Amino acid sequence: MTPQIQAFFDAATSTVTYVVYDADGGDCAVIDSVLDYDPKSGRTSTRSADLVVDFVRAHGLRTAWLLETHAHADHLSGASYLQQELGGPIAIGAEIRTVQNAFSHVYNCKDGHNLDGSRFDHLFAADEEFRIGALQARALHVPGHTPADIAYQVGDAVFVGDTMFMPDVGTARCDFPGGSASTLYKSVQRLLALPPETRLFMCHDYPPAQREARWEVTVAEQRAANIHIRDGVGEREFVDMRTARDATLQMPVLILPAIQVNISAGHLPEPEDNGVRYLKIPLNAI
Repeated sequence: MTPQIQAFFDAATSTVTYVVYDADGGDCAVIDSVLDYDPKSGRTSTRSADLVVDFVRAHGLRTAWLLETHAHADHLSGASYLQQELGGPIAIGAEIRTVQNAFSHVYNCKDGHNLDGSRFDHLFAADEEFRIGALQARALHVPGHTPADIAYQVGDAVFVGDTMFMPDVGTARCDFPGGSASTLYKSVQRLLALPPETRLFMCHDYPPAQREARWEVTVAEQRAANIHIRDGVGEREFVDMRTARDATLQMPVLILPAIQVNISAGHLPEPEDNGVRYLKIPLNAI
């Protein structure tokens, strides 16, 4: 069965959220949702997530899953808010525990829930199969960007997270804790071994000035034209390129608030005795 797919592009973070569903009135999964956050004022809003809520309700969909491809460093997850509005379990790859532990010293985590994955409702084992209503799906473990990255294969579509970007943008950085350019190369090769007509859906697009944002491409197009990892690019060449490039990149603007929230399944810190929630911004820790 061919999945129905609706994309929502958040220009502020260049993130694409997807609603994947079997049919109107059926079941859906929401992949990589966004909670709007203004780092200057510290204000959050649910504008982006409410677009998803409105779509799900307008099409009479039941929310079977709220899926995260990994713990994002560039936006805050809207999964907790969507769960309040739409229901459905929040799920991520089981290696999120590795990421939680890697960042535990950064945030001085003392809450065991932020170390054992239990803030998430389900942790996918590598290549675990699951269903979205009538749709058969599989959680492909594709580490490299982080140890926990998952690509979700649903019919002829694969939601690749941050393994790859559009062909003229290339691939994701590998210099976060637990990242590995060599591992990413192997993960991408696994995706590029899928049938040429397989549709790949990006989590982000950072388009060159001459084009608008896009997020769908085929395996064949990636193999022919990806500037970092097209056919003919070997592992050593890729690792050397990725390592040199990563050394020039600045930290993402939202990494400190984003990782803090996203390793907690999108749950914001509890309010303190004055009714205000506080995020930690560690100094000189990364």
